[in-house]
Amino acid sequence: MALTNEHVQQRLSEKFGTIVSNFEEPYGMLSFEVEKDQNLKVLQFLHDETDLNFQFLTDLCAVNYPDQPGRELAVVYHLHNLQDNLRIRFKVFAPVAQPDVFTATKLYSAANWMERETYDFFGVNFVGHPNLIRILNVDEMDYFPLRKEFPLEDQTRIDKDDQMFGRG
Repeated sequence: MALTNEHVQQRLSEKFGTIVSNFEEPYGMLSFEVEKDQNLKVLQFLHDETDLNFQFLTDLCAVNYPDQPGRELAVVYHLHNLQDNLRIRFKVFAPVAQPDVFTATKLYSAANWMERETYDFFGVNFVGHPNLIRILNVDEMDYFPLRKEFPLEDQTRIDKDDQMFGRG
């Protein structure tokens, strides 16, 4: 029997109840949210259960939602069951004031680099990470460049013609 989104959702709901929420299927990929302090339990369950078998971490990244107080940073996990070729996505949200999320490096070795990159650009503190330091930006950088705290362009510049940019 092939693994389906419905089966994964049912197993997660049975095991975790309301800890797992907001199930959706955009473009056929099962997506859901998990409380941030439960991310490792859900990852471990998805990895270890023989009927689920999500043993490949495809991607781990972050998204900044500055208009959602207390949920400004989302860490997004993309997992893949290679045997049944099924992918799922889940998010955990953290406030920008305390962006602490437990590391997944002991479960997925690929998480090491991805978590460092996510820390480098968004400032998510992966608790328990073996070497959480900047990986692509300079060490002296005192901000996180992919947060939406900065304007996309300098509004005070006078050396550009707005008509050249389709604004005019």
